[in-house]
Amino acid sequence: MTAIGSRSPAELLAGLRGRRHATDPVTHVEHLAARQGTYVDWPAWAPAEVVDAFVRAGVRRPWAHQIAAAQSAWDGDSVIIATGTASGKSLAYQLPVLTKLLADPRATALYLTPTKALAADQLRAITGLELPGVRAAGYDGDTPTDERDWVRAHSRFVFSNPDMIHRSLLPGHTRWQSFLRRLTFVVVDECHSYRGVFGSHVAAVLRRLRRVCARYGSEPVFICASATVSEPAVSAQRLTGLPAVAVTDDASPRGATTFVLWEPPLGAADGENGAPVRRAAVAEVSDLLTDLVLAGSRTLAFVRSRRSAEMVAMSTQRSLSEVAPELAGKVAAYRAGYLSDERRAIERALRSGELLGVAATNALELGVDVTGLDAVLLAGYPGRLASLWQQAGRAGRAGRDALAVLVARDDPLDTYLVHHPEAIFGRPVEATVLDPTNPYVLGPQLCCAAAELPLTKADVELFGGDPAEHVLAALVEAGLLRTRPTGWYWTSRQRPDADIRGTGGEPVVVVEAGTGRLLGTVDAGASHSTVHQGAVYIHRGEVYLVDEFDLEESTALVHAEDPDWTTHARDITDVAMVEKLVESEYGPVTLGLAIVDVTSQVVSYLRRRLPGGEVLDETPLDLPERQLRTVAVYYTVDPAAMTAAGLVERHFPGALHAAEHAAIGLLPLVASCDRWDIGGLSTAAHPDTGLPTVFVYDGHQGGAGFAERGYTAAEHWLRATREAILSCGCDVGCPSCVQSPKCGNGNEPLDKAGAVALLTLILDALPG
Repeated sequence: MTAIGSRSPAELLAGLRGRRHATDPVTHVEHLAARQGTYVDWPAWAPAEVVDAFVRAGVRRPWAHQIAAAQSAWDGDSVIIATGTASGKSLAYQLPVLTKLLADPRATALYLTPTKALAADQLRAITGLELPGVRAAGYDGDTPTDERDWVRAHSRFVFSNPDMIHRSLLPGHTRWQSFLRRLTFVVVDECHSYRGVFGSHVAAVLRRLRRVCARYGSEPVFICASATVSEPAVSAQRLTGLPAVAVTDDASPRGATTFVLWEPPLGAADGENGAPVRRAAVAEVSDLLTDLVLAGSRTLAFVRSRRSAEMVAMSTQRSLSEVAPELAGKVAAYRAGYLSDERRAIERALRSGELLGVAATNALELGVDVTGLDAVLLAGYPGRLASLWQQAGRAGRAGRDALAVLVARDDPLDTYLVHHPEAIFGRPVEATVLDPTNPYVLGPQLCCAAAELPLTKADVELFGGDPAEHVLAALVEAGLLRTRPTGWYWTSRQRPDADIRGTGGEPVVVVEAGTGRLLGTVDAGASHSTVHQGAVYIHRGEVYLVDEFDLEESTALVHAEDPDWTTHARDITDVAMVEKLVESEYGPVTLGLAIVDVTSQVVSYLRRRLPGGEVLDETPLDLPERQLRTVAVYYTVDPAAMTAAGLVERHFPGALHAAEHAAIGLLPLVASCDRWDIGGLSTAAHPDTGLPTVFVYDGHQGGAGFAERGYTAAEHWLRATREAILSCGCDVGCPSCVQSPKCGNGNEPLDKAGAVALLTLILDALPG
């Protein structure tokens, strides 16, 4: 097989589905029509030199939504522009910011983004306009010390991220006072990515930024940019604390997209407890990427983890080396953790066409300009519709027709979606879930704020009112703050800190045994399941096995090895109720929300064969327990009603267990979370309720808002859970419906039919 040049999306799809499996893996094809753009004139307040710079960059006339957002910002109103991928959201902030910087030689602006790649991309765009006096510069973890001094002293347009604002700018605000005194605009790009605990921390960081600006006499306008989100004005206000004008009518042109839902077939009964195993999504995507590269199509394959990005790239390179060796070097992996120079080189090669295929994590999801792509592959649903459209929108960015393929993982949510396309197409995206009043977020954030400037009564309102008042009282009682008539003061000379990424401690360092070479780091919160003894660890395409995991030294020692299997950690969990927040009774069913204490422990790991995913064996681990106080949604069911619904008492545990697993998999349908952000427990008689009970809890200290969303959308969530189980073609349960890769009980007992009966009983009781 040889490369034959680019083809139409229909031709590409015909080639892909024509040579794959005995049964057609395509469950649905959606044709998204092309759209014409609506252009408007440049606003009268935009100076000729700025307009001319945009025209030179290829923007002859702006689209209507760009000017609507720019006008609101120019008028002094905070604004959020929430339109589709490749809709030119950048111009909406660039136009007012650059106009202000040229009109007022003392004005400054700040741009914030979740990823270094996007900040670098936007900095390149501003620099490329070649406007005199703007003096744009990056300020992130890769910026050398001497350059940081120059940025503080001279830059008027700083490109950074919330981590740097938290760890560097705000603690050293006196050195930034000249910049902050003249700060006119703050741009918060891709703001839908600030969700959960991380989003709650960023909301507090932005409030800290506002109060420090006020100290120096400035009150910047906030311009938020986002992929399409539900209730964008509400989301922006929750994030920044300021009311915002929402601009949502997308006036940009768009090429046609052929969007394919693809379900790999069930294979032999080689899984846990003899369950059939569906072909792994990453293996399927690797084959599809190989075919698309052979067809000459520039393709981006999105995967869920750094390890998978490396695996897909390596597998594709191996396949290409057998049939078209000259193309093997045109495929690469892209993920967070690479050096900045490595990431920039891959981005340039993808834009130029030097690379035809890239396997990437969501580090390439957000905004980076990679125009001219023909196709996007998604190895599993990315957890949120906003992310799905962000990723699919990477293709066709130059107005060309595009192909997007969502390949289902062995997962209940993926199973549901590929058989219910109406849950994807024509449905509004999720609301961004974050809770700025989470006490586990507010505590360290208020300490940081007090160390920057003493907190006042006015600041209490800024940080949430009564919840902040209660947290301040607890901080005073703990001796972390002291109260005076003028406010609250930090008590120590040592700088406080807040772990805004929610990693739960210092990262674990991964070191190659023998050479002592530092390979990378792993977040503390993920270390027990990622670098336990015996785990497979991948870095820069090289595969390692973990020899030793030193908990006290936070170090993992590894050696190079390339096995034909991978590893998956298993844990066990106990849940204890601390306080019921709300509870509603619906006949035999009780639905509630509660504060809970979760005790969990990684107890073993599975080895799964590559690429199929068959379970080889299970190895026990001896790791300490971890404690978590969080929020859970729960339901209880009257045992008599379960018996009346046809459930035999001895099957209660299996029905509850299966329903719990499937519900965890489906919660991301209604909440902006990933199944790995949440956990669960089921029992036929929980000690705190005395009844058959299922818990689904947030996997973050203090909660992240996901369980609360499950409570408010319980009927929709549990109905989709039931449908996902029914949609699966297996007989008694598999990873696509009721088995869980995290289950510490070996996925026993599980009763697929019992779960359907149980969920039917619950749905009949809940109000529709």
